[in-house]
Amino acid sequence: MSEITRRSFLRISAGAAALTGVHLPKTARAEAAGSLSTLIDLSLCDGCANRKIPACIQACRSINRNKIPPVVDNIPEPWPRKTIEDWSKKQDVTNRLTPYNYLYVHRAEVTVDGKRQTLFVPRRCMHCDNPACATICPFSANHKNQNGAVVINPNQCFGGAKCRDVCPWEIPQRQSGVGIYLHVLPDFMGNGVMFKCDLCNDRLKEGKKPGCVEACPRKAMLIGPRKDIEAEAEERARRMKGYIYGQKENGGTATLYVSPVSFELLNQTMTRKPGQPDMKPNVERRMVGTDPLGKAVLAAPVLGLAAGLLGWFSRRKTKIKAEEQGHV
Repeated sequence: MSEITRRSFLRISAGAAALTGVHLPKTARAEAAGSLSTLIDLSLCDGCANRKIPACIQACRSINRNKIPPVVDNIPEPWPRKTIEDWSKKQDVTNRLTPYNYLYVHRAEVTVDGKRQTLFVPRRCMHCDNPACATICPFSANHKNQNGAVVINPNQCFGGAKCRDVCPWEIPQRQSGVGIYLHVLPDFMGNGVMFKCDLCNDRLKEGKKPGCVEACPRKAMLIGPRKDIEAEAEERARRMKGYIYGQKENGGTATLYVSPVSFELLNQTMTRKPGQPDMKPNVERRMVGTDPLGKAVLAAPVLGLAAGLLGWFSRRKTKIKAEEQGHV
């Protein structure tokens, strides 16, 4: 990821050019055929009380341990925000979402009918059906795949965090000092790369399950065809006289939770903090009716960037050609 490739450049340029007037898709929906969903059953999850780190977290961290390259020394301080988010020395944090930790488990202490109960809630990207994060990305770095996974391409991401801004749960997390922005305008734009759960997209392509699903010792997580998972969620909710989260939130998601306790009650145990999202029911998509405005706002800086990228790529191509000729 330390080198900008011609393919990455062309993809970024295409994303930037789209904002100049070439039609942008109104949504980032994946086709229903072949789409997968995950089910997280809170009646089964016990937080892996007998382990230092829950099995799902351990598996996720193991699979993604090499996703981020070494962070540069003296990370450029971006102007005018002057905000640097560096987790490279805090990679062991597991009680919140970070660029190095895509999944954490919230412990919820609730009282139902006078009885105290403890539930554990695994939290990570919801993989929305129509993700605003993918719609708003000016560099086409974020995409909703047909298998249901919402994936950020680290080779195209500038770390502008607009994806986090429009996510109702503010899931994506930024690591400064890495990525393509270091090759373009490190003092003025971007600020790293955004990272989050990608539903183990590479494993899905190989016919494997996501690490968290495969590792869960209590089978509290399932993955399967969208319709099958929805039917299973509804059946489990019916049997436990429980509740479902994810069917309607943010326009619907590819992650469904089933709980014997209402999500209003669970949400009361969650204090919204950076990297620790709440679970507010009936979440509406933040960009409903505002997508055209968002694109207009993004267009001005992107046009300048497109010109800068074209100039940079042209100079780099000339330099490489000159070097090659010098070695003939």
